Amino acid sequence: MTRTLPGRTDHVVVVGAGLAGLSAALHLLGAGRRVTVVERDTEPGGRAGRRTLGGYRIDTGPTVLTMPDLADEAFAAVGDSLRRRVDLIPLHPAYRARFADGSSLDVHTDADAMAEAVERFAGPAEALGYRRLRDWLTRLYRAQMRRFIDADFDSPLDLLTPDLVRLAALGGFGRLDARIGRFLKDERLRRVFSFQALYAGVPPARALAAYAVIAYMDTVAGVYFPRGGMHALPRAMADAAAEAGAELRFGRRVTRLERSGARVTAVVTDQDRIPCDAVVLTPDLPVAYRLLGRRPRRPLPLRHSPSAVVLHAGTDRTWDHLAHHTLSFGAAWQSTFDELTRTGRLMSDPSLLITRPTATDPSLAPPGHHLHYILAPCPNTDIGPGAAAWSDLGPRYRDTLLSELERRGLDGIEAAVQEECLITPADWQAQGHAAGTPFSAAHTFAQTGPFRPRNLVRGTENAVLAGCGTTPGVGVPTVLLSGKLAAARITGGRTSGKAPVRKPSAAAPTAKPPSAEPPAAEPPAVKETSA
Repeated sequence: MTRTLPGRTDHVVVVGAGLAGLSAALHLLGAGRRVTVVERDTEPGGRAGRRTLGGYRIDTGPTVLTMPDLADEAFAAVGDSLRRRVDLIPLHPAYRARFADGSSLDVHTDADAMAEAVERFAGPAEALGYRRLRDWLTRLYRAQMRRFIDADFDSPLDLLTPDLVRLAALGGFGRLDARIGRFLKDERLRRVFSFQALYAGVPPARALAAYAVIAYMDTVAGVYFPRGGMHALPRAMADAAAEAGAELRFGRRVTRLERSGARVTAVVTDQDRIPCDAVVLTPDLPVAYRLLGRRPRRPLPLRHSPSAVVLHAGTDRTWDHLAHHTLSFGAAWQSTFDELTRTGRLMSDPSLLITRPTATDPSLAPPGHHLHYILAPCPNTDIGPGAAAWSDLGPRYRDTLLSELERRGLDGIEAAVQEECLITPADWQAQGHAAGTPFSAAHTFAQTGPFRPRNLVRGTENAVLAGCGTTPGVGVPTVLLSGKLAAARITGGRTSGKAPVRKPSAAAPTAKPPSAEPPAAEPPAVKETSA
């Protein structure tokens, strides 16, 4: 049985109204706790924020939603449901992959549709290999989910379960690229099922095969898009939490935690003091540790994932060969990962994620216009250019990316840009993200499962961490789970499924109703407070 917080936990303050914090709040409410959520921004969302720019409604954080049932679990904790709150659109295809040789492949989550696409793309042997790979991914997911992903750890000994044997038998402790290669020989196809390791911070050639579970989430379980953009999800979670009795205090920056011995007794913001019995902290690890005045001892410093440059471009045209999500692969592969994780150089032959949300929801841009999100992985500031270098490097790299996209068939893209917003590692670092990366600590073996920074911090009895830096890790599904696991540390995992409804007190009103549209003034493009 995993450890839970000692003492009273009647009133819990959650610091951060991002996906992790809102997930924790809903699960806590479902277990009958009184919950106050404190957020420095004027609206919910955290990294899954919203920026309005010249009529374009831009998601400032993640653009890929998988495993929506994990979000539904949080709503269900208070007797609500995701689909009642959010119009969720399945994406077909989940991705379009375009390769340097001019070929392209639509990646379907339906097994028959994908097998047919693979056969047309690379022949019947590869289609058969895909079906075998899909079966392996499914078994890998089942072996990991209950014991290794949706689980709190108190010790490495917690790994010693029958599922560990199953995972080992499935080859989960081998190397990802080699394991995918057992099923697929076509190098292009292998990229489609292994590129996800980059966001876990480890090249496919060095990543554990167990991380193919991310490919399961993308290519088997399905990819979705909430109408209104990804920001619709945290906004709906905030609405549900408020209706279930949570007190949401926006526009408040947490400045310190009051303590009595090993217990946090109050959360102090720049506007008020909130007494509490327990606290959930969702800022990035350096900020959380600074607030706690505690930092866990580790034999080696944390290694961080690569960062990303993101260009949000509102345009007066689009390009028909772009799907909602398009993976544009360069010819280079292994050298690209070496640049991102070892040499610290910008990609010489970049692989890019291009998201066109207006392909699914045209209302996110003015009539007749389009929104494009271009994500270029780059080294973090620990091994690559420092934050100060990006003031000059950023605009030049933006020009390089647009020129590269022109060469890859997005003719006239630079002239088509009407509004834009460029985010670089310097921006992520300014928001408190260690090493200038929004992807937090890399998922090396020594930073995975029970070896990842724990959600309990030694020396503090009643504080729990949530977010991508702690258990279970990076990504929307795992961040939602981190909130659930943080709540379980407080409640023992018990939820009633229907929270008592309490009205926010007049003494501490919310900064504005969670469902209100963002103000005309542009909020920051990236957020510190929540994961």
